Amino acid sequence: MADITIDEDVAWAIAEGRHGDPFSVLGPHKRGGKWVVTAFVPGAERLWLLTGKSGQEVEASHWGQGIFIATLPRKAAYRLRATGHDTTWEFDDPFRFGPVLGELDEYLLGEGTHKRLWQVLGAHVITHEGVEGTHFAVWAPNAERVSVVGDFNIWDGRRHPMRRRGATGVWETFVPGLGEGATYKYELRGPGGQMLPLKADPVGFGSEHPPANASVVRTISGDFHDAHWMETRHAKQNVDAPISVYEVHLGSWRRAPGDRMLSYIELAEQLVDYAVDMGFTHIELLPVSEYPFDGSWGYQPVGLFAPTIRHGTPPEFRAFIDAAHRKGLGVLLDWVPGHFPTDAHGLGQFDGTPLYEHADPREGFHNDWNTLIYNYGRNEVQNFLVSNALYWLEEFHIDGLRVDAVASMLYRDYSRKAGEWVPNRDGGRENYEAIAMLKRMNIVAYGESPGVMTVAEESTAFPGVSRPVNHGGLGFGFKWNMGWMNDTLSYMEKDPVHRKFHHHQMTFGLHYAWSENYILPISHDEVVHGKGSMLGKMPGDGEEKFANLRAYYGFMWAHPGKKLLFMGQEFAQGAEWNHNQSLDWHQLEIPAHSGIQALVRDLNRVYRDTPALHVNDTRPEGFEWIESNDAEASVYAWVRKGKASDPMVVALVNMTPVDRRYRVGLPAGGDWAELLNTDAVVYGGGNRGNLGGVTAEEVPCHGRPWSAVVTLPPLSAVYLKQGGLA
Repeated sequence: MADITIDEDVAWAIAEGRHGDPFSVLGPHKRGGKWVVTAFVPGAERLWLLTGKSGQEVEASHWGQGIFIATLPRKAAYRLRATGHDTTWEFDDPFRFGPVLGELDEYLLGEGTHKRLWQVLGAHVITHEGVEGTHFAVWAPNAERVSVVGDFNIWDGRRHPMRRRGATGVWETFVPGLGEGATYKYELRGPGGQMLPLKADPVGFGSEHPPANASVVRTISGDFHDAHWMETRHAKQNVDAPISVYEVHLGSWRRAPGDRMLSYIELAEQLVDYAVDMGFTHIELLPVSEYPFDGSWGYQPVGLFAPTIRHGTPPEFRAFIDAAHRKGLGVLLDWVPGHFPTDAHGLGQFDGTPLYEHADPREGFHNDWNTLIYNYGRNEVQNFLVSNALYWLEEFHIDGLRVDAVASMLYRDYSRKAGEWVPNRDGGRENYEAIAMLKRMNIVAYGESPGVMTVAEESTAFPGVSRPVNHGGLGFGFKWNMGWMNDTLSYMEKDPVHRKFHHHQMTFGLHYAWSENYILPISHDEVVHGKGSMLGKMPGDGEEKFANLRAYYGFMWAHPGKKLLFMGQEFAQGAEWNHNQSLDWHQLEIPAHSGIQALVRDLNRVYRDTPALHVNDTRPEGFEWIESNDAEASVYAWVRKGKASDPMVVALVNMTPVDRRYRVGLPAGGDWAELLNTDAVVYGGGNRGNLGGVTAEEVPCHGRPWSAVVTLPPLSAVYLKQGGLA
């Protein structure tokens, strides 16, 4: 029995969970030429150290308050056996293990330049010093003490306090015997000894099912079988490629019997197969980073590194991505670096100070969304976000990130009145720090994950959003064309009799179409909050509504720019989107709805198979107006061109309910096949068309020597392809 004692103040600090450096006291330490083991085991009445292969017992003396002390003849691995309250239990002492993080990790963490933050922070199941367990690490520079708590230690923060790693602000510990599926949070003692709400792990890989919100130890490593896709995806994601995106909210795309959300495994079959059948090239997922409130649709995430458990575990999410890739389908994620919610278990006041957010609410609080704004000027916060972007690309083979609410990040006065925002160092409104973070994110994403694409949801005229960083831009691959979406939907909502007065709402987008690499988005934002469905926006009676929508989709697919539709729009769901229920798939039993679905399927096919419609989506040489000013007839006509050897396509759109025989100038003579007609009976139309095509005559029209008379059905779009259909 040892007779070595412990300082009483130190012992009480350990027992009360106030000690800032418990590893300097607990575990094995050489004192007076002897190896002394100090252990804190609340609830134990007696304690033994078990050493050697035979488990030789060394009984420890009980100082009191759960603190035990023993001496060993030499430094050796040991386990602890405790008895108390008629119970005996054995365990490895977490305080006998050395640090896990290395000097390079410590250096990069301190500098805020660790590209792969998730490899060192968070919870990792590892074997350390020959023992299996879980390593925890968290950044909390202003905390006086940090502990990991969970069911495994009855949520007692005194039992597993963590080791501070120098000036990095990172705390770590290894908990032997703990593995996959364990729930945990961090208990922090903030400045001045204040006890904070238990916090979820900012770099945790899993979470409990909401409304429970503890983090869960999850393994994220695993195999992929998508080597061919990864090697070839660059060609499928650049500006020359046909990109047609199906935007999906996983929780409400389709529900299983009993109104249960589909799992990632079920979605890997049902959603992937459907998107492939519909001809989309990509699925874009509304945020899957763990979020507490269903009504946020994922746009208020708490667990940026955790695929939401609503649909399964990280390996199951990986299997979903893998299934998409093996069927030639890319997967994009909505990524939310603009703000985070104020939930007590989240990032707000994480260590008792405004750590991730700004202290000043004029910089750090979003009035629109009642959320907190990241402090992009803090190296560690910027590193946290950039590393998170890379995490999804590397660990899950995500093909790209659509960055949410970029405009709110770029401008310090976004949605703020005069006097309610803080100017930048030059007195202006641009948020230099956020701009730097976005540039860094794009540099890292494209530099570390070849073939990816990044997309900005950006609604202002900020210059160079999709220009490379080394050319003065933000570095995104693409930008959503919000102006085009607003203008064209405003036009389509008008009764056709009034459209002639708003004719150039449909042409205005061509004035700036080449200023960015655009995606034309009809997203979830257009079918929520009382905006109604796409079908509901259309004027007229039932048949005219469908015809208007078909004409609009025909206009959109022939217009320069990549394409995006939100789920349900591809079959003209009648009701506004409701995140709490499945799409109205039963409407496909109605021919008008199945007709719209057939049209979107064919539009995607034609877009993919026709180089003229996609190769020059982002270049002026791929587009030429034939007729942009016929407001009286509400007719539009233009040419789409690919490479010189590619057959041209002429698109004609009639936005009135009048059947027209319309002479249109053509860019070349010969035969022009009717490639697509939105009035085809298979789409729900009247089957009025051009009997397979037209032949150009040497009759000047629209400033061209060749022309043809084309049948333009009421409220329709017609595509003519140079030469035959082969």
